[in-house]
Order: sequence, then C-alpha cells, then structure tokens
Amino acid sequence: MKQRNQGILYIIAAGFFFALMTFFVRLSGDLPSMQKAFFRNFVAAIASFTILMRSKEHLKVKRSSIPCLLLRSLCGTVGLICNFYAIDRMNISDANMLNKLSPFFAIIMSYFVLKEKANKVEWGAVVLAFIGAIFVVKPSFSMEFVNAMIGVAGGLGAGMAYTFVRKLGKMGERGPVIVLFFSLFSCLVTLPFLLIGYVPMEWWQLADLLLAGAFATGGQLCITAAYTKAPAREISVFDYSQVVFAAILGILFLGQVPDLCSVIGYIIIIGTAIGKWAYNMKTA
Repeated sequence: MKQRNQGILYIIAAGFFFALMTFFVRLSGDLPSMQKAFFRNFVAAIASFTILMRSKEHLKVKRSSIPCLLLRSLCGTVGLICNFYAIDRMNISDANMLNKLSPFFAIIMSYFVLKEKANKVEWGAVVLAFIGAIFVVKPSFSMEFVNAMIGVAGGLGAGMAYTFVRKLGKMGERGPVIVLFFSLFSCLVTLPFLLIGYVPMEWWQLADLLLAGAFATGGQLCITAAYTKAPAREISVFDYSQVVFAAILGILFLGQVPDLCSVIGYIIIIGTAIGKWAYNMKTA
C-alpha cells in the first residue's frame, strides 16, 4: 500500500510538472513550434546525459534496442511538435486533454507492435474516449478544427511512442537511455528548422522555454519513478491530473475558460479512464 501511495504521489507530481511545461510553452509567446520543441528537448538531453554519466553503465546502449529507440523517438518527436502546435492555438486544458488520448491510441498500437490483443472492455473504452474527443475537437469547417485535429495527432504520436517505450522496457533498456535518445533525436530534427526560421527571443521568452524544459524533465523523472513504485493498472488514471492542473493554470493566468462542450468531453474521457482503471483493478 505504501509503494502504491508513493506511486500515486509521483504521478500526480508528474501531471503538475507537465501542466507547467505546457503553461510556459504557451507563455513564451509567438515563437515557431520547432524552436520551442528544440529548447524543451535540449534541457531534457542535458539532464538525462548527466544522469547516465553518473551511472555505472554510462552511455551503454543495447544494439538490439536501436530500431525501437529510433521508432520511439520519431513518434515522440512528431507527437511533441503537434502538441506544442496545439498548445499555442487552443486552450491549454483542451490541448492537454487531446494529448491524453495517448493511452487509448496505445491500446490500438499495442496490437500491432506488441501483439497484445485488447478485450471488449478496452475496445469499448477506446470508442468512448474518441466520442469524448469529438466534444473537445468540435468538428467544423474552421481553422480551430484543424488545430484540434493536430492536437489529436499529438496524442496519436505520444500513444505510439509509449508503446515503443513499453517494448523497450520489456527488452531491458534503461529509462535515461530512452529519454536521452529521444531528446537528442528531437533536437537533431528540429535544429535545421531552428537555424532556418530562428526568431530572436527576449530574455523572458528564453527563460520560459528553459523552464518548460526543466519542468518536462521533472515530469519525465517523476513518471518514471511512479511506475517503479506501482503497476500502471493501479496508478495510470491519476495521470489525468495534468488536465486539471492545466485548466487551473489556464483559468487563473491566461483567462482560458473551457466551454461546455469541452467540459463534457473531459468528463467522458476521464470517466472512461476511471472506468477502465476500476476494471483493471477488479480483474487483476
């Protein structure tokens, strides 16, 4: 019970840190998404490199892990860029909610990557989650709909990335290696866009992006610690605390109040996640 409670505290802390990441990304102002993504990952790369250099195995990577590391990094980078794009153009609570479709996309991708077959309850959860997403996305012939669909694509990229993270975990690859590989890959992908389309920043914009990177790193470390304390089936639902924290930050500091449709979508998606969690606990 103590380990489970510690896991819950860690995952709630991760939700808080990731919400702060999205807040500072939005606060950094009108900068290219690629530029924001570069600085976010640059900080994470330094942090994970430092952790690895202090470990016994240092930078040792299993050769068999490289294909999955590349796929995880590619999917994660696409997901991150899409998420940052959505954060800049939507309420941060809406963008966070669409990104939290990732566990449901992971159910679909696990069938193809891990050969894990979902049961009827899990497929039902996927359907309900996407019904909830419709309320957040609000289909229409408008730019807002395009922005929301890019946010959904961010959730898809994250879900695919998490599937490969799980596969890498089964292969025995270390967490800091996965984080460093992803961070360096993202920096390399976004660097050409940064050099070509760099927008000069004020000191406060640079500070905001460095803070976003620091909080993202804190979130990654906390969520890694959480899953070493307790099984995912027992604590994963608490990851949705990120949406609550993001909504509070948006309301208090950005004047962003979610509309009724978005709130209905939140209730459906989070309610589905809670139902799936309760089912997993019952059948464990």
